Amino acid sequence: MQCSKALFLDKASMYPDDLDFSLLDDVASWQWFNNINFDDLQHCIGGAEIIVTNKVLMNKALINKASSLKLICVAATGINNIDLDAAKRRGIKVCNVRAYATHSVTQHIFSLILLLNQKLLPYRKSVINGEWSHSDFFCYFGLPINGLEGKTLGIVGYGELGKAVAKLAKCFSMEVLVAQSHDTSVTQASQEKRVDLKTLLAESDVVSLHCPLTESNHNLIAKDELLLMKADAILINAARGGLVDELALLDALKNGVIGAAALDVLDQEPPAEDNPLINYQADNLIITPHIAWASRQSRQKLVNEIAENIRAYQQGIPRNIVV
Repeated sequence: MQCSKALFLDKASMYPDDLDFSLLDDVASWQWFNNINFDDLQHCIGGAEIIVTNKVLMNKALINKASSLKLICVAATGINNIDLDAAKRRGIKVCNVRAYATHSVTQHIFSLILLLNQKLLPYRKSVINGEWSHSDFFCYFGLPINGLEGKTLGIVGYGELGKAVAKLAKCFSMEVLVAQSHDTSVTQASQEKRVDLKTLLAESDVVSLHCPLTESNHNLIAKDELLLMKADAILINAARGGLVDELALLDALKNGVIGAAALDVLDQEPPAEDNPLINYQADNLIITPHIAWASRQSRQKLVNEIAENIRAYQQGIPRNIVV
């Protein structure tokens, strides 16, 4: 069964050159946009039965203008770019894709942890700068190196990704702490030790954030929280930029409040060129451009899962439905 019209609003955000879109071609008749502008969307949205969007905002005005729209597929897990109330009032189904980037994200997170913990950036510089060449011994030892074994990884947000990171941490012989959820409706039964956030920050050698961004947890990690952390602790954020107060983090890194940080997300994306964090070039901060999710395997799984969501909708079977 093919739908009369389907729009993919920002295909280029998937970095599609190495991907196979044939499963999508099988389930709909597509109009593709690399990154649709607002005027084009206004003109073509009226006849669309299905819309796929990664980051393009679907607000109330657009949803109400889409007279034939039946399904919005978010090409991601996060759904904050969709006005869910407006969709629900119109009877439009919204679905997302889940657990498609677990391996990619966990590998990225531990790449960052290992880079910082093993002091690989300054040691690489020592080779380039000739310090190894002038060493009295076969090796050059300029900075202390500690293994991860026996260290404590604190995880804030214990969903798909948090659990996967905890599993990988155990392969490095790390201890795991999990923060208690702010959501009292969440069942917190697990094999991991649950502690309050203050305890987790104080006891962890590495803190990794995996929670969604909500109104209640914006700047979850700010000045007071950073002061609770160990002086050599590492903070990792590959979740959402707004979880960390960026200016407070910068101050903490400059003044030795914490040891290091690695961010794959920022509050504003893409960031302004004068963003203070990206202009801070010390070895105790690594920033990557929101690519933890983006291995080819993960992106292909994302495409395939969108196709499966559409196929399920056509067959009247709920799949990954948000509203």
